[in-house]
Amino acid sequence: MSEEALLLRSEDSQQEIENASGLVSFFGIPWRALKITEFLGFVRQGESSTNYRLICSAGAFLDVISLLENCSDASKLWRERVHSAFVYGGNNSSNLLRLARILAQNEHVNLIGQDRSRRDFMVSDRIGGICDVMAGVRITASSGNVANKLIYSPSNGGASEIIAAGDGAAFSKFEHQGVSVFLSTIDELINIEAELPTGTFDIRDYLLQALPIVLYLKWAFKKTSWHAVETNACLIIDDPLLKPTYGFVNFHQLLSLMKQHRFSTNIAFIPWNWRRSDRAIVRMFKENPGEYSISVHGCDHIRAEFGDSDPQSLRWKTRGALERMACHEADTGLRHDRVMGFPQGVFSNAALSELKHSDFIAAANNDTLSADPSPRAITVSDVWDVALMAYNNFPIFTRRYPWEGIENFAFDALLGKPVVAVIHHDYCKDQCARLVTFIQGLNTLKSNLRWTNLSEVARRSCKRRDVPGAIPEVEMYASELTLENSSDQTTRYAVRRRESDPSAVTSIQVGSQPTTCRYSDGYVKFEIELQPRCGATVRVQFRDIHHEEVEKKVLSTEIRTMLRRRLCEVRDNYFMKYMPAFVAQRFNVN
Repeated sequence: MSEEALLLRSEDSQQEIENASGLVSFFGIPWRALKITEFLGFVRQGESSTNYRLICSAGAFLDVISLLENCSDASKLWRERVHSAFVYGGNNSSNLLRLARILAQNEHVNLIGQDRSRRDFMVSDRIGGICDVMAGVRITASSGNVANKLIYSPSNGGASEIIAAGDGAAFSKFEHQGVSVFLSTIDELINIEAELPTGTFDIRDYLLQALPIVLYLKWAFKKTSWHAVETNACLIIDDPLLKPTYGFVNFHQLLSLMKQHRFSTNIAFIPWNWRRSDRAIVRMFKENPGEYSISVHGCDHIRAEFGDSDPQSLRWKTRGALERMACHEADTGLRHDRVMGFPQGVFSNAALSELKHSDFIAAANNDTLSADPSPRAITVSDVWDVALMAYNNFPIFTRRYPWEGIENFAFDALLGKPVVAVIHHDYCKDQCARLVTFIQGLNTLKSNLRWTNLSEVARRSCKRRDVPGAIPEVEMYASELTLENSSDQTTRYAVRRRESDPSAVTSIQVGSQPTTCRYSDGYVKFEIELQPRCGATVRVQFRDIHHEEVEKKVLSTEIRTMLRRRLCEVRDNYFMKYMPAFVAQRFNVN
């Protein structure tokens, strides 16, 4: 049975259709827009193998109810051909109230305003299926995103409250003539092509515009929408040297906590420190690869070192970082994840191009706005994707700080993004009590997080879609993909990767074997076949643009870099640990 979204429009609803179509298209859901007067005729003549889901405003759904009442065969078509409906309030409160009373079959249902000083919303954990990873999550909405109307039903009227606040519900489930109807009180759906001024998405700022419709689409189109194969997770700690302790981080204590509370930690390692690792700590990392790993954090880790646009300078830094990490691996035997984290989060568009044509497979960063004079606008759809692909099609896996709230990590997982958290050593200053509480919060989400290293996060984070009558589709993001066939049958997959410059791709290998590809619609596309219960690593190789220029080392720069690194370590190991916080902050030279 195929699945299709019908976007029902009333008069003057073009923006509503654009917002709805943008959302269903993002999730790969087939759709069409219809006038209310076309709805029944289309369903009556449509393919019997297609099951429809409706998306419309409260006013439009009232017109649907009128059609059902006035057409003899409408109720039968409704039950047999319509799977469910998502209805949002629209800008007419009287339509919303009237519809809520009809669905609840209760004239005492009312709309109530929310006290703006009470902004806590609770996602139900009692409604199977639809709440997914958000089940049981409490969300404190920002002051500008508080609902101006909630549905209050004194006897509940058979409604199931999905998102509630106080005595009212912002998102509810009803039944109408045997079909599930989901009612959101929001005026309009989120526009996922809207620009994000800060480049970051916070569900607390868009709670009711975004969460109800995403919950519905992921539930109603579970078979045919893009979805994550698994949810990978990793905790990153920026900057530490591999010594027994660094600042407030004690690596032996942290290992014990990881084993006890089930999580993994990646150290964003500064390549400049490659000669300075403690042998015993390196051995501990090598003996516990399921818990500890290291990635690449800049080169010298000086301020904004990857923020300039000079290709030669960026090439030197990229190559220097890789050479130092290679020396560290040769000296210690400790492998590193080929993932870049930018110092202070600063990067340029040109920097991403250099990484793409080097040996890096991805970047992990909090910031998504480049440091270029005229940075590219970042939209909601850009950051909702598994990885940000806006810069030369090189993936940035977005990471978050714990204080952004469990709700944001849960929403990332709902979208199919990996759960990547980042801290600095001072987050562990209470013997890691805050960290443990945060990790426990993540592990209690209704999702089976797969804690791993940063390379595996990048390789295994992809999305899949199963279209009836076609082979499974997989979209990869990093330049390497780990794909597994968990079924008992040999399966062929259609794999694609976004690429605006197909000439940049020199080869694609599945395991050790090259494969052919084609280019269309902005994607490099190819097919691979996997035996039952088998997997393979796919690698997309890009043209090497590095040349043999020799970096001119400037002694004064080397001295300044050494002083900065030493001062940072003195600050982290002494000032921040033993001096009052307000004094330590004045020595922040990182």
